[in-house]
Amino acid sequence: MDHGILFDHARTARIGLPEAVFCEGKPFEAVQDLLSRFGRGSGHPILFTRLAPDVFARMPEAVRAGYDYHPLSRTAFGDVLPDRAKGRAAVISAGTADGSVTWEAARTLKYMGIAHKIFEDCGVAGLWRLAERLDEVNSFDALIVVAGLDAALASVMGGLTPKPIFAVPTSVGYGAARGGNAALASMLSSCAPGVAVMNIDNGYGAACAAARVIHSL
Repeated sequence: MDHGILFDHARTARIGLPEAVFCEGKPFEAVQDLLSRFGRGSGHPILFTRLAPDVFARMPEAVRAGYDYHPLSRTAFGDVLPDRAKGRAAVISAGTADGSVTWEAARTLKYMGIAHKIFEDCGVAGLWRLAERLDEVNSFDALIVVAGLDAALASVMGGLTPKPIFAVPTSVGYGAARGGNAALASMLSSCAPGVAVMNIDNGYGAACAAARVIHSL
């Protein structure tokens, strides 16, 4: 069935970043049709984001078998891009509650063939956790910092590293956190210069920003 979706297959050659499919809100039939076309061996690496576990579970077994699916990040891909010879990215999160966004970023990096490592539970409530990892974190070429609540981790990292930082506010937190808007405002108001801030919960976008840095190495 043709659902009117036209892929920009030339995007990788043009900007170095492949097209991705944002699944949330799409009709089930449209998502199924796309998954049926771009599974393992299709020759067209496509990343599917915001693919809910219950939606993926409804897909026919033959479709599901063609994908590497990660339920926490809600990401899936069949084919991936070739591994890059240069450049590594670190994904640093304040807490495991930020896991869905953290892993969306990491999975996007994996899909794009970029070497990476996740450093979880580095929140400012226990700064020793970050301090003991800082030397290793600073060995990476680009840093993605994921945090909710007051998102102070972005400012702390901005004052401790010279590496490019892409900060992602998450929607984690009680009432006054306002679904991530407090974290977003905190990151945007940071006194640490040069910290780039992504949209709320946009781990995919942060990985793409880090990829642009790594592609320039």
